[in-house]
Amino acid sequence: MHANLEDFTTEEQQMRSNDRAHLVFFIWFFIVVIIVLRALYIQTIKHQYYINEANKQYVSLTPINFDRGTIFFSEFKKNPVPVAQLRTTYRIAIDPTQISDPESLYTKLSSVIQLDKTIFLEKATKKNDPYEEIAKDVDVDNVNLLKSKKLIGVSFVKDNKRTYPQGVIGSKVIGFVGNDGSRVKGQYGLERYYDDVLSRNSNDQSINFFAELFTDIEKTIVSNTDEQEGDVVLTIDAEAERQLHNVLLETRAQWNSDVIGGIIMDPQTGAIIAMDGLPSFDPNTYSQVKDASAFMNQNVSGVYEMGSIIKPLTMASAIDSGVINEATTTYDDTGFVMLNGYKVSNFDGKPRGKNTKMQEILSQSLNVGIVFLVDRLGTKRFQEYFKKFGIGTETGIDLPGEASGLTKNLDSKVFVDNATAGFGQGIAVTPIQTVRALAALGNGGRLVTPHTVDSIIYQNGDTKKIVEDDGDQVISKDTSERITRMLVTVVDDALLHGKDKMDHYSIAAKTGTAQMVSPSGKYYEDRYLHSFFGYFPAYDPKYIIFLFHTYPKGAPYASATLSDPFFKIVKFLISYYEVPPDR
Repeated sequence: MHANLEDFTTEEQQMRSNDRAHLVFFIWFFIVVIIVLRALYIQTIKHQYYINEANKQYVSLTPINFDRGTIFFSEFKKNPVPVAQLRTTYRIAIDPTQISDPESLYTKLSSVIQLDKTIFLEKATKKNDPYEEIAKDVDVDNVNLLKSKKLIGVSFVKDNKRTYPQGVIGSKVIGFVGNDGSRVKGQYGLERYYDDVLSRNSNDQSINFFAELFTDIEKTIVSNTDEQEGDVVLTIDAEAERQLHNVLLETRAQWNSDVIGGIIMDPQTGAIIAMDGLPSFDPNTYSQVKDASAFMNQNVSGVYEMGSIIKPLTMASAIDSGVINEATTTYDDTGFVMLNGYKVSNFDGKPRGKNTKMQEILSQSLNVGIVFLVDRLGTKRFQEYFKKFGIGTETGIDLPGEASGLTKNLDSKVFVDNATAGFGQGIAVTPIQTVRALAALGNGGRLVTPHTVDSIIYQNGDTKKIVEDDGDQVISKDTSERITRMLVTVVDDALLHGKDKMDHYSIAAKTGTAQMVSPSGKYYEDRYLHSFFGYFPAYDPKYIIFLFHTYPKGAPYASATLSDPFFKIVKFLISYYEVPPDR
């Protein structure tokens, strides 16, 4: 009995031993299969990748190639246009230990690329040195030509660099990529604002070969941020941006302005179609810019007293609240009024007399008329309307460095502070804030959110379309139509005596001229900011245009300096976008 149990135990142990052996064999077989498959994957699919990596480790200590997403302008009825992208160049190196005839090699290389012969021969004769770099920023065509010569001892290392093919066009919005001392990242504009989307963090790390053998470690090293990486497609149209830039150049040259800027926006959605300002810069050569203020986008970061283009907001507030009727209400225009010891005058100081109509406040840009409107509204209600228009608050535009403005007068209980704010003096706001508020006059009374990005195309193939909100209702749709009629009358009858009236298109517009503030806090007697805004087709607007410039020389009023630039842009937009007539 005992012997049989012992035999049984021995047989069972033998079976278990065989099972363990089979298991170990299976595990090792499985590992070998994985290694073989992984090796095949690396030697075939990833072959070129590791060749590049090996070359870089052998010939240079530079980091893994820089990588970054592309930014595209849109273009009407065409494919997107790259405005920020990577450009591939090469560094060329030689291995002097393999070079038997330096003179002959120099002749072959210098027939394609420019080389200093003395320096080349000095490097090529270092017989104990396996690596000497002889050229950089060589384009791919020249590299291919050199590769076809099959030169012994010559190697090529790929470099990716950020380039801006549109140059100065759109640079105030795009910004640039630079080194902040710790890493390369976006420094200004969209490059900075969307840096997390455009950056390719996975390229910041070197991957150990044996770690790569068993796992896609480069996918885990970025902590699941891959889905955030993508390319950015803008609402900004390449041709509209170029047109705006050229118009600003011409206008600044004609009037010798200090600073000039402009915005074209869809008032219904807040999509920025073009935005630019001068002085500007070429992001390809940003390091050569001596004054860093050129990098600032004055349309978003600059604050200015805008003057009379603010008057339509005051008029719309008075209409919407019901304190006046633009068709029947009149007032006595005395040419000036004294408020808290402060004299408020019309631009020419002249009275328009009793029974002055509301239309004349806009058509003749009457400051005394605005005082009348603010008095009818009352300071509390006036302030509430202006704050609903977003005056003094950031718009939320997807660009860095947005300023909120200087609008303490909208909290003042002193009537004169509110009265002057009603015609655009004593409060300083950004151009983008101004455009957003003025867009509400034409779009049915809604405060939209300005934005520059249409969509993000992620690396995994998904596309995120920017969803535009309807915006808060600031004034009624009826008020929007009524103030629009008044602004169309300004263009048809009053602006340069109707010179720019368009027979087949209704344009709603207003000019502004404001004294500029000196560093001492007082107003200059001879320096003005000129502004001009307008939207069209007036009763269902597709475009709102805003232009401004500081200290133009040779003309006192914005109607003289900005009317022609404004209508030049209008005519371009009509032609380019094939806008049908509305009258």
